[in-house]
Amino acid sequence: MARSDEAEAFFHAVYSAVQEIPPGRVTSYGHIAKLIGTPQRPRQVGLCLKHLPDDPSRRFHGGNVPWQRVINARGVISPRGSHPGGAQNQAAVLRAEGVVVTTGPLGELMVDLDEYGWFPEVLPSEEELADEEEGSREDPRS
Repeated sequence: MARSDEAEAFFHAVYSAVQEIPPGRVTSYGHIAKLIGTPQRPRQVGLCLKHLPDDPSRRFHGGNVPWQRVINARGVISPRGSHPGGAQNQAAVLRAEGVVVTTGPLGELMVDLDEYGWFPEVLPSEEELADEEEGSREDPRS
């Protein structure tokens, strides 16, 4: 079944935002949702990443969208019921980028968000636009 235009735009926004996460850094599903203007939709961000195509002929695919850099808000790599070993694979890819992944007391794979977290107020690609908007709101009498 084809995606609606709204769904396609959401997938595009998620994938574009994830592409801006620098190597060696991680962010949360919720932060990506906030950056693209839908803070109430972190689970849908995860769904988009779950359905990221592997096909390199597609505009967005596993080779150009660093899906591994998105984890949950507690710094835990989310287990993937539909992909056995998926969390271990994500941890291995993050480790290859220099991110330290530890094992928590319950066996969960974790990343220290204080050290590796990436939480900008706006996407780097939108910083200039945000600066221009802020400048236009300043009181011209000051």
